[in-house]
Amino acid sequence: MPGDAPRITAIKPYPVWIGTRNQLVVKVETDSGIHGWGESGLSGREKAVAGAIEHYAQFLVGRDAFAIGALWQEMYRSQYFEGGRVLTAAISAIDIALHDIKGKALGVPVHELLGGKQRERIPTFASTSAQPGEDMIEQARALAAGGWTTIRFFPHDHARADGIFEPRESIARTAPWMVKAREALGPEVVLGIDYHHRLSVAEAASFCQRMPSGTLDFLEEPIRDETPAAYAALRRMTDVPFAIGEEFASKWQFLPYIEGDLHQFNRIDVCNVGGLTEAMKVAGWSEAHYVDMMPHNPLGPVCTAATVHFCAAIPNMAWLETRTTQYEKLGFDNSEFFPVQPRLEGATYPVPDTPGLGVEVNEDAVREQAFRFWEAPHLRRRDGSLTNW
Repeated sequence: MPGDAPRITAIKPYPVWIGTRNQLVVKVETDSGIHGWGESGLSGREKAVAGAIEHYAQFLVGRDAFAIGALWQEMYRSQYFEGGRVLTAAISAIDIALHDIKGKALGVPVHELLGGKQRERIPTFASTSAQPGEDMIEQARALAAGGWTTIRFFPHDHARADGIFEPRESIARTAPWMVKAREALGPEVVLGIDYHHRLSVAEAASFCQRMPSGTLDFLEEPIRDETPAAYAALRRMTDVPFAIGEEFASKWQFLPYIEGDLHQFNRIDVCNVGGLTEAMKVAGWSEAHYVDMMPHNPLGPVCTAATVHFCAAIPNMAWLETRTTQYEKLGFDNSEFFPVQPRLEGATYPVPDTPGLGVEVNEDAVREQAFRFWEAPHLRRRDGSLTNW
């Protein structure tokens, strides 16, 4: 009965250093004794998101924890300056935690709240860590032998220690190795590369044009997203499929890309876009345009768990990002802090059937863990000018 729904009693953000970066995990407590966990994205600005969560708590405490859609609308529409990445990252964490609560209260996994699972296992893609070269190809071979059929590369100088990134030099040193990787790995493995929006339209076009058609199955985030017309221009210059959207903070940001048929894979981040409530809307919209979901998942186990349930409940699913292979030991999945969490079985995540998200957080450990200010690299060209990270 509606009157029996649990009421929110507290919302507690925990911005803490786990592995090689901060995680912002959020606990929502209720008067029934059931609590839920969520996670926010927007890495490097966790304090700002935690502040937004404190603002939302002022009117969410005492509210019906089951009214997830209505509370989402109230959080989004309750200020004149609607939206923005800080606010939607905060909404995301609360929304995910409310789904966790509702699943636990009803005794069902979160994917049942989203329409039920459409698959038993969630395929993932893995990334190499080596610079383009022989080591990169050997890592890719090992990943393929481990069951991964989709492998992502990073460009030359993408993690250069001195903070210098020259796009044209990177292109010249990366493109030939993409061709060699395709030759070495054969036609069946799906290959892509993440340029992390570090290129201009001309540079991205030049990169694509240096490789035979069919070398890459996807090019991830080649340019910045603020101007959809720029992606439309790039789309006219290359036939390589685009995987973009990890920085999008609402369905409205996806609008021109989906409606303009500018990309083929949505790199949606459930911890930034507005949680599971918003992600499901983007997935349905994408299905109508034959765009597959390829979720961004660079955070912790709460994000992974929420995204696994999301992937289970949608038809247009490609691959889920994983950062826990032998080549990317980032420490985000630390068992001391997350004693129960999704675990890879080969190259897939099994879909859980336990109530809620199926993740447990050691709150005592999280409460005692320190926050550390962390900045993403501030990359520069050799002339001293700033360029994109």
